[in-house]
Amino acid sequence: MGAGPAVLADPDVVTCTLTPRYEAVKTARDFTRNSLHRWGLGELFDDIALVASELVTNALRHALQLRAGDAQGRIPTQPQHGPAAEQLPIRISLVHRAPQVVFAVSDPSSAGPVARDADYIAESGRGLHLVDSFSRSWGWHPLAGAGKVVWALFEAHEATVDNGGGRHRRA
Repeated sequence: MGAGPAVLADPDVVTCTLTPRYEAVKTARDFTRNSLHRWGLGELFDDIALVASELVTNALRHALQLRAGDAQGRIPTQPQHGPAAEQLPIRISLVHRAPQVVFAVSDPSSAGPVARDADYIAESGRGLHLVDSFSRSWGWHPLAGAGKVVWALFEAHEATVDNGGGRHRRA
């Protein structure tokens, strides 16, 4: 599956170490689906999976600096931010504390994510705007020594309004 074993000490806190490859995005979605279904929260999968995809992709692109043009998407180069950064993996975590779920990604870069101005023509650059739109809130924190964790918070029992035209969040 391309991931390390899931750590399970608290059944409401699950963690998975990802192999630094583009396939890690699918692994993160699969891990998220399985975890949410185990908690009976499958209805949150679409929103959390989209955010998981964006945050893991950011970690691969920016924290591990995957080489552009690598057709296999398999050869990351570690950033040169000191020896500690070279040994930190990408790790995802899901925490369920009713009525909320937190999805988090830790990576070796200490540089925080920066949302770009929206460019609707560009192929990339909208990921953090999506994270902001699909989660209740999000942010990041530096880790001791090196690295950071980027997190997004979701409401497990979010009220929705069905107006026949799609899903809308109630403020």
